[in-house]
Amino acid sequence: MVQTAEESRVLRDIAGVLGDRSQVLPPRLVHTWSTSQGLAVLGQPGSPDTRTPHAALQVAATLSVPSAVVLLDLHPWLGSPSSPPDTQLIRLLKDTVRYYRDGSVPRTLILVSAVSYLPPELQSLVTLVDYPLPTGGQIRELLDGMIARNVATGALTVDLGPDGAERLAQAARGLTAAEAENAFARAMVDDGHLADDDVDLVWQEKKQIVAKSGVLEVVTSTVRLEDVGGLGNLKTWLTKRNGSWLAQAREYGLPAAKGVLITGVPGCGKSLTAKATASAWSLPLVRLDIGRVFGGLVGASEQNMRTALRTAEAIAPCVLWIDEIEKGFAAGASGSGDSGTSARVFGTFLTWMQEKTASVFVLATANAIGLLPPEMLRKGRFDEIFFIDLPTAVERTVIFRLHLAARLAAGPALGDLPVDDALLGRLVAATEGFSGAEIEQVVIAACFDAFAGRRPLVEDDLHREIGATVPLSVTQAEQIAALRAWADVRAVAATAPEDRSGYAGPAEGDPPAPAGDIIAARGGRPVPS
Repeated sequence: MVQTAEESRVLRDIAGVLGDRSQVLPPRLVHTWSTSQGLAVLGQPGSPDTRTPHAALQVAATLSVPSAVVLLDLHPWLGSPSSPPDTQLIRLLKDTVRYYRDGSVPRTLILVSAVSYLPPELQSLVTLVDYPLPTGGQIRELLDGMIARNVATGALTVDLGPDGAERLAQAARGLTAAEAENAFARAMVDDGHLADDDVDLVWQEKKQIVAKSGVLEVVTSTVRLEDVGGLGNLKTWLTKRNGSWLAQAREYGLPAAKGVLITGVPGCGKSLTAKATASAWSLPLVRLDIGRVFGGLVGASEQNMRTALRTAEAIAPCVLWIDEIEKGFAAGASGSGDSGTSARVFGTFLTWMQEKTASVFVLATANAIGLLPPEMLRKGRFDEIFFIDLPTAVERTVIFRLHLAARLAAGPALGDLPVDDALLGRLVAATEGFSGAEIEQVVIAACFDAFAGRRPLVEDDLHREIGATVPLSVTQAEQIAALRAWADVRAVAATAPEDRSGYAGPAEGDPPAPAGDIIAARGGRPVPS
């Protein structure tokens, strides 16, 4: 039994193998059956009298020449976990298999379906054959052939970079051959020009696969790494691993990057970094919602997780984003209270992370890193663990500059407040202990004040909002101190050394520092060379 939705490709491969004397001796005549055509020699019209599977099997049992009978979409008669099979058809299948096995003429019965359910009566008689989607090399051959044909006719001009064709082919991984061909054709006929940015059109096809899974979600992101203020170490690490899934990296003997776990103070850019990574790498960003994994039916949660992971592998290379991973897997190691469902789902995910070979870069974020079981944090699951602290003065300068420039450019009515070093210096000095999200809200709230008065934005609006904000560094001082202590020897600092503050943090036993002093030690291990 072959499970696939690519009937044309599997029939072509079956005919190619069974009709080749170098592979099968004697060669076999391929017959096909479907409810619409009946039983027929491949490529010829079928008999209306054999449109039922019962009639087709009775005729197939009488074939006296070396043959292969391919039954298409027989699964409705084979039942399901909730409905019984057609017992008469099951008996006919068993009889036909016995005739073929005991006969002197080589004959083979092949079931092709998108559904692989088999009733218990057939499980010992049927061999399941994995029929994978086209490989990257096969898709590249398809793309190269389409380019050559269209360029030869003058219908296409090509302006691809050195690895542009490979990026297009890799972007189509997870599509069937027909889907990949349609995606490439759409990119070519869109403007008669094939360029590196046409990879976006291929992603539109892949979104259909993700939508059908029901567990994953495609996230559209236009955020660039340059739009993330600070975090120089993390940006450098990600930049170095851009393209690690390409052939050039394999030629260096490098494996594709597995993933990274980003923890830190809430509101300091963890989720923004996930979006920026996918944009910088020109890869689709898919988000795994752990809440959707856990279904109500017995066994549904485990199946949902397997479906999500298979879908992610099918659309690889991609970035798999798991936001606040500790909320989904905090109880995974024990599975208490749910008959072990959480533990089984957690185990499935851990095994996949360790053994996966597809180019799925897992980018997980966590606020309460201490809730995660230790087996998730060991090497081999994630390439690195990064800690994002409250932004330093240098980073706050960049964050203010980004948000003020964006708001003033988007809203001309806000005026032309000069975003110079003097203004930024005063704002940075007033926002010790503020997170990136709090700085963004300060700018937004100040713009609302200006809008309410239908007047230009002035510096006093910003300072008024700063004074009205109580940052997390005050309200969650103890939790942030504990997180820093954990990360000091277990994680890599996301902030570049040259951007770090000299403040070393409160000494042990000291009371929590006031907001103006909570710029913690920019701790964490240095980035490995």
